Amino acid sequence: MKREIKFSLVFRDMWQSAGKYVPRVDQLVKVAPAIIEMGCFARVETNGGGFEQVNLLFGENPNKSVREWTKPFHEAGIQTHMLDRALNGLRMSPVPDDVRQLFYKVKKVQGTDIARTFCGLNDVRNIAPSIKYAKAAGMISQCSLCITHSPIHTVEYYTNMAFELIKLGADEICIKDMAGIGRPHTLGQIVANIKAKYPEIPIQYHSHAGPGFNVASILEVCNAGCDYIDVGMEPLSWGTGHADLLTVQAMLKDAGYKVPEINMEAYMKVRSLIQEFMDDFLGLYISPRNRLMNSLLIGPGLPGGMMGSLMADLDKNLESINKNRIKNNKPLLSQDQLLIKLFDEVAYVWPRVGYPPLVTPFSQYVKNLSLMNVMQMEKGKERWSMIADDIWDMLLGKAGRLPGALAPELIEKAKAEGREFFEGNPQDNYPDSLDKYRKLMNEKQWEYGEDDEELFEYAMHPAQYEAYRSGKAKVEFKADVAKKKAEKEEALKPATPATQAFSIPTSPQTMTVDVNGQAYRVTVAFGDTTNTSPSAAPAAPAQNTAPVSAGSGKEVLSPLEGKFFLVKNASEAPVKVGDTIKEGDILCYVEAMKTYNAVRAEFGGIVTAICFSSGDSVSEDDVLMTIQ
Repeated sequence: MKREIKFSLVFRDMWQSAGKYVPRVDQLVKVAPAIIEMGCFARVETNGGGFEQVNLLFGENPNKSVREWTKPFHEAGIQTHMLDRALNGLRMSPVPDDVRQLFYKVKKVQGTDIARTFCGLNDVRNIAPSIKYAKAAGMISQCSLCITHSPIHTVEYYTNMAFELIKLGADEICIKDMAGIGRPHTLGQIVANIKAKYPEIPIQYHSHAGPGFNVASILEVCNAGCDYIDVGMEPLSWGTGHADLLTVQAMLKDAGYKVPEINMEAYMKVRSLIQEFMDDFLGLYISPRNRLMNSLLIGPGLPGGMMGSLMADLDKNLESINKNRIKNNKPLLSQDQLLIKLFDEVAYVWPRVGYPPLVTPFSQYVKNLSLMNVMQMEKGKERWSMIADDIWDMLLGKAGRLPGALAPELIEKAKAEGREFFEGNPQDNYPDSLDKYRKLMNEKQWEYGEDDEELFEYAMHPAQYEAYRSGKAKVEFKADVAKKKAEKEEALKPATPATQAFSIPTSPQTMTVDVNGQAYRVTVAFGDTTNTSPSAAPAAPAQNTAPVSAGSGKEVLSPLEGKFFLVKNASEAPVKVGDTIKEGDILCYVEAMKTYNAVRAEFGGIVTAICFSSGDSVSEDDVLMTIQ
């Protein structure tokens, strides 16, 4: 018999790859004993990535969730691991150094054993501090090679990167094949090279099923010396998710490897609980198309974790594009036609922005930029006419060194807008901020929390944390679930030809939402009569819903659908009614597709009205403010 191969259940990523949310803490605690009963997992991915932001969107405390969720695995001797975005920590934008240091201390005491760190640009400078901070906190530092397929990303490129990380102190290496587009033979060569020089370094392989390579890749990396394989399980395996545990175990057993046996009674119990959670509400956010394999993903190389939310993004943007096409007497686009347009634009954009590995956040940046280009060109505007500030930071080098060269057209655009390129250490761009958040918490009379975990959460996710503390997040979440359930029920009703096109309510519907025993009256808009695709409207406590009265002057319209914020973080001064602004000033932000998109003034003047509160949902062409 060959050597032993161990399994890790990527429970967090299973959900994130399928849809918008992961289970609530009560659901996580319910399923943990059954996962342990399966008896086949050496490791379980419990948190990281978007996990804590999802908790905040629920109106849940993510620190409580991590502590309760990791506890049963610790008691059973199963290691827990989390996904860490290096310079970006647990969010989509860079994190100050002092927050990064606190990050690992907090997660270790909360019960996380392994920090799986990756940089979306494969810039080792961004990963190096994470190695140091994770080890100082007592965690295992597992460093990732973000796999993609391009003329730049060769076997030699990845081998040298692994050697550099190990010299910096990495305890383990993860082959992070986030899009599942790594070619099996190439991946086997990378693993073999690492094991030849560092046979004692454990290697874990993470991949997504999407384009169809990953089962062959699992066998190749195991033959080359891989120690751990990440797996999913039904009903959330395959598609944009991961290879199923049963398939991987049977394949490796046939190849002569020692693999753990599976308690099938417990497997079926976990499978049943996952379905129960989906039937409760999580399935409302899972597109059936994300359950399918799709070889079209080979070309754009978009990752499985991102594809879970892509179809929802396409639905919203398809509605916007088709409204514009109706106005201009053009034929409507189908979702498939828009998907192909997006894939073609990704193929155009990716090499021109320097071949960043297509992993969070840079996969979202490439996808968002490509989708924005498609939308702008559909509306008669120029390609590159709307680039979010975070994307500019990537292009300018502020987030790390791009693997390839930036296209001349983008270099010229940067110069024309007075933007400067950065060659230094990316961390230097983001000064320490914990003292600022301590001050804010003192002013609000908020406790720092056990092991400073509440301070950490506020500093890591300022806007989401404030929405959680105010109760607004839970109200909006419950209202959104109620809306989606109503839509689903409406769609299942028998339709008659006379009413079929208008079966969704066309006027705002008011409902009562209970939060912690307090009743809130919220209004939810289901859509308009120009199409049958519903769109969400803001739902918030009554005392927070009233906008500032509209004033006279020119209107500033929202360029896209999303969440309205006056500032991205607490260090910025928000625009106020009465402020004098000039052309080009940032007025506010619309958070869409996980990116803060700056809305800049197209003309100068005095702000006479701000029409939304921070955190409110806005639709494209909503009046955000007026300027006289």
